[in-house]
Amino acid sequence: QVQLVESGGGLVQAGDSLRLSCAASGRSFSRNVMGWFRQAPGKEREFVAAITWSGVSTYYAYYADSVKGRFTISRDNDKNTVYLQMNSLKPEDTAVYYCAASILKQRPVRRDEYNYWGQGTQVTVSS
Repeated sequence: QVQLVESGGGLVQAGDSLRLSCAASGRSFSRNVMGWFRQAPGKEREFVAAITWSGVSTYYAYYADSVKGRFTISRDNDKNTVYLQMNSLKPEDTAVYYCAASILKQRPVRRDEYNYWGQGTQVTVSS
């Protein structure tokens, strides 16, 4: 089984930075791509960033347009951990952030393309 646990959320002011962590355990071959999603109140869960983890020969990261240049996704295979460095945070970044794993070897960006989910961590950015 695959388990994902997020941490690092909190309350910050606009312009501040946060780093989210996602600790993964279980079958690494079942999480070819690791991603971050977020969901604000009353909105759909949206894609934020993703990075290849295992089961693929090409390793790369990709981002939603809304966070390009501000957020950076990275991974530490030895620690089985994926990170999301969030800089220049804006109030519109306020959401519950979820770590997710996809078994696809493609470029998953949709919610239904991810198979495993963490419980989420709250990020609140004040004006």
